[in-house]
Amino acid sequence: MRITPLDIQQKQFPMKIRGFDVEEVYAFLEVVREEMEDLLRENASLKESVQRLESQIKEHKDMETTLRETLLTAQQMVEDYKTNARKEAELIVKESEVRAEAIIKQAQEKVIKIHEDIVDLKGIRRHFKEELKRMVENHLKMLEFDKEREAEEEHEEEEEEMVEEPEQYEEEEDVREE
Repeated sequence: MRITPLDIQQKQFPMKIRGFDVEEVYAFLEVVREEMEDLLRENASLKESVQRLESQIKEHKDMETTLRETLLTAQQMVEDYKTNARKEAELIVKESEVRAEAIIKQAQEKVIKIHEDIVDLKGIRRHFKEELKRMVENHLKMLEFDKEREAEEEHEEEEEEMVEEPEQYEEEEDVREE
């Protein structure tokens, strides 16, 4: 059973012979009542403070929980960003390597094609030189042949002239003798 200050104030004690001094008991009860009222007020104030502090603690715990969750979410996001950035970087590197390999392959194919073209051009040049040499030799032969033929024709003409000349000489001599 709870005792209130009012209970203390209203408490009546039966009188007995040789009992307590009634005024002193009532005075003491009054002091106890006042102390109890002070204690109850203090208790109520402390309960109010405890409730307020518990409310603040709950708020702080809620904020702490929220901050932890936010921190964990942020850490997870950072890890996700790192993972995505790493994957993207790997993809970029792989794409670059593929492009580089394609460029190198193209360049090698061009080098091979140029080399083949050079070999072909050297063959064409050699063939052209041979053809040119053959043409020059043929022309030289033709010129030599023409020269020989002209020489023969001149020789024949000279022979004909000589054959004609003796007749002319004879005719001239005949004309002279006359």
